[in-house]
Amino acid sequence: MSFGFSVGDFIAAIELANKIRKEFIDAPGQFKAIADEVRTLSIVLQDADFAFLSRELNNEQKRDLEDIDTGCRNVLDELQRILDKNTELSSENGGVGKRIKRVWKRLNWKPEDISQLRNRISTNIGFLNAFNGRLTRDNVVKLIRHQEDQGRQAVLDWLTTIDFAAQQSDFISRRQAGTGQWLLESAQFQTWVETNQQVLFCPGIPGAGKTILTSTVVDYLYTKIQKDTNIGIAYLYCNFRRQDEQTAEELLTSLLRQLAQGLPSLLGSVKSLYDNHKDKRTRPTFNEVSGALQSVGALYSRIFIVVDALDECQASDGCRTKLLTEIFAFQAKSRANIFATSRLIPEINEQFKDSMRLEIRASDYNVQRYLDSHMLQLPRCVLRSSELQGEIKAEIIKATNGMFLLAQLHLDSLKGKTSPKAIRAALEKLPTGSAAYDNAYNDAMRRIEGQLADEEKLAKRVLSWITCAKRPLATSELEHALATELRESQFDEENLSPIEDMVSSTIQHNNTSSESRGVGFQMQKLISRQLALRTSHSTSSRVGFAKTTRSSNNGFS
Repeated sequence: MSFGFSVGDFIAAIELANKIRKEFIDAPGQFKAIADEVRTLSIVLQDADFAFLSRELNNEQKRDLEDIDTGCRNVLDELQRILDKNTELSSENGGVGKRIKRVWKRLNWKPEDISQLRNRISTNIGFLNAFNGRLTRDNVVKLIRHQEDQGRQAVLDWLTTIDFAAQQSDFISRRQAGTGQWLLESAQFQTWVETNQQVLFCPGIPGAGKTILTSTVVDYLYTKIQKDTNIGIAYLYCNFRRQDEQTAEELLTSLLRQLAQGLPSLLGSVKSLYDNHKDKRTRPTFNEVSGALQSVGALYSRIFIVVDALDECQASDGCRTKLLTEIFAFQAKSRANIFATSRLIPEINEQFKDSMRLEIRASDYNVQRYLDSHMLQLPRCVLRSSELQGEIKAEIIKATNGMFLLAQLHLDSLKGKTSPKAIRAALEKLPTGSAAYDNAYNDAMRRIEGQLADEEKLAKRVLSWITCAKRPLATSELEHALATELRESQFDEENLSPIEDMVSSTIQHNNTSSESRGVGFQMQKLISRQLALRTSHSTSSRVGFAKTTRSSNNGFS
């Protein structure tokens, strides 16, 4: 608190009040009223002292309490001075060494002075009671609010466990500074942001950076609206490796959850879903979720819905069509704006044929910024030559042709080169287009196969588990999967391979030639991301290599 106010100040006031109470014990009857006031003040001070010790007060409460304490000390100090002035000490029976007692001078203390002091004491008692009462009410309100928050969270968690916040944090943290500014500043995007019920469709080739740009849009929206609770934001990151859990029902429920948790209190229609199904252990139907979503949406003045990678949303059983149909229906009944990304797929293009459109491509400027920030990863021969650095940037930018991911793959392919001649030879052979992914992944496999036999086997087993698992694996899960032995009835912990060895076999091949060091290309990034993450539901494990032309492990989708 200000001025050094602390619990010691309260103790001093309480001690002074108790001292004055004792001095009133032998006072005449006409002083009983003020003695009772001091006694009451002492009790209330002790209550406030307990509140000060047992509760965490905010700054406003601390200032109020300090003011009240100052008022109490002032009136108690004045009362002590009056007592000292209007009494004298004398020896009982006049004997030396006899017991000393207080003798009152009744006539020197005017009744109006006593009345004024009583009023001041009573006023401070009132302040303290009001303060203690306010604290009690605040605590009751906090307790009720805490219970409500717990119940609210239980309902939201019951709706769905799918949470895209982790993906958003992961993708935006890997965004190169300045990336996507062209999109945010484009006329189409600004129209979409400023006008109600607009749809902006952003198709793009594989590796163009759609996912990173989507995270940029989400971040922009949250920054723009800040604490405006009248505007709702909900977003989805579709993932082909999670199609089993990302059904139309679950994705729509995720939108419901995100919008519901943005409201100050839980809407009755959402609570009704919980009450009607929780005890029965059933799940709400698609229509029930849709109805609740409409109810929640009606409470916002504006809503932004962002969907990334629609092409990865399950197309079988009409899942993708069902989801899009419901999102468009929601838009028609609310003030929602829709932003969506996808690869160039005719079926999806048809559904957005009447929408604003802005193709996502990696601009030369953004690719150069990426290369500038990663140039230090290349061999010393490159770092010593600004001319060679310029050649590398120019050739990679030319080969990238709007595919951001290729910039990363091509840069990685130069890391094992040890001379300017080898660098320039590699630059002349940089593949372009989607076929470049095949070359990159095949080259990475050749590097792995060039290791010692045990390292090669471990690297391939790591890759197999990561790519074939139905969901992203935690590091500990991967360790145990690799340590599991066929035809063994018990798990042997001595068979666990350290994470460092997994990384070494797939990324840092120190026992091979400089040409073979590192798994290289996107596979290197895949493994390094997977093994570095310590959470079981990492969102950066989307895998695509060999004959697959998509890889969004680094957000380039």
